[in-house]
Amino acid sequence: MYRELSNLILYRDTRGDSILFRLGNIFEQFELGSASPEHLRTAIYVEVRRILEVATQYGFDENLWQNYLAYYIVMHENPFSFTYEKAGKQEGSVNLFAENDFAIFRRLFDFDFSAIEQALDIRCFSILCHYRAISKREQIYNKNVSERVRSLSRDIAATANGAETLEVVSRFYRDWGVGMFGLNRAFRLQYLDAELSLRPISNMDRVMLDDLVGYEAQKKALVENTEAFLAGKPANNVLLYGDSGTGKSTSIKAIVNRYYDRGLRMIEIYKHQFKDLSGVIAMIKNRNYRFIIYMDDLSFEENETEYKFLKAVIEGGVETKPDNLLIYATSNRRHLIRESFRDRNDAEYTGDLHHAETVEEKLSLFNRFGLAIGYFKPSRSEFDRIVLSLAEKHPTITLDEETLLQRAHAWELRHGGASGRTAQQFINHLAGNSPDDLDKSKEGET
Repeated sequence: MYRELSNLILYRDTRGDSILFRLGNIFEQFELGSASPEHLRTAIYVEVRRILEVATQYGFDENLWQNYLAYYIVMHENPFSFTYEKAGKQEGSVNLFAENDFAIFRRLFDFDFSAIEQALDIRCFSILCHYRAISKREQIYNKNVSERVRSLSRDIAATANGAETLEVVSRFYRDWGVGMFGLNRAFRLQYLDAELSLRPISNMDRVMLDDLVGYEAQKKALVENTEAFLAGKPANNVLLYGDSGTGKSTSIKAIVNRYYDRGLRMIEIYKHQFKDLSGVIAMIKNRNYRFIIYMDDLSFEENETEYKFLKAVIEGGVETKPDNLLIYATSNRRHLIRESFRDRNDAEYTGDLHHAETVEEKLSLFNRFGLAIGYFKPSRSEFDRIVLSLAEKHPTITLDEETLLQRAHAWELRHGGASGRTAQQFINHLAGNSPDDLDKSKEGET
């Protein structure tokens, strides 16, 4: 194995910490006789465990060795894979290097582990190649990632040589991209050893726009802006503002779910991370995806200045915001920065000689969002329609309409008023309790 890996050109692991290359080093020690059987077994078990961890994270099954190799190819970011992500297969000399590498991967797909298994009296590779995974809930792994990597694995296994493998992989890069952006729809910022990076969100809510009852005009405006963005046309940063629990965040998540297959990705950023926005832009500006920077519950107190980082990114910074980036934010406030009565007083009281300009700076952030969409509490009839629509999705809820709405009205009075959120919480309460429990609960209310 190590001889094969030493001949890789584009797909080399320059750091040598991947499972594949660490296994290559183990096999080199085995063939040279430079390590004891006990040491080799221990080292192999460490890497087998790492393969099992990857398989669990991504829901792999059947041939975990081939699944892992396909995953390695999908995640390897190099000039070749980046080029094919952006433009599909191109004619050029680099294809000769790629074909060399894929011929090696094709042989690794059918690698014979029997010699090392017999010598060390182990069966772990045989088990990995004929694996039957325990059934898992989808919340544990990203189903889309699992299906695509396993499909690529089967397609590569069906090829006969490096040229055919090149065709299969180039189609995958063209359709889905390379690396974590190609496999995942949403990300959040993290810091590893003080270095900024993005971490995939594997259990993102799969809500769709149709799940949000009502708010048709708001959803239409958001869809039109997003479709213009995906088509490369001018589009606006968007602020969804209004009452809490009315579906602002749900709408943005649903938009990402709807357009994921067209290359839309989302990066969730919190207020204290705004100083890292320029770093995020550097990571994504040259990628063949469209990114929404998602900021939930955006607002600033009087003494907070993070909004200045945001203003610079939206408009006015030295570096132009890339065409593949928009900002979608939600807020319960229309004017995002808290304004006190003191702000309205004159300069003598505030001590600010240019008081009017200071107030204007605070309020101008709202104007940086080209599209503002209001979400407000539903009327009583709209609230009833939301409750009835949500109840239809739960066959265990058998209350008649009059009783259902009567209890929904009592619930919303005690839980913050009518909104889509309180309607969902009420339905969750009904669906999670037996009829007897509900009757007892009703008796307690009276």
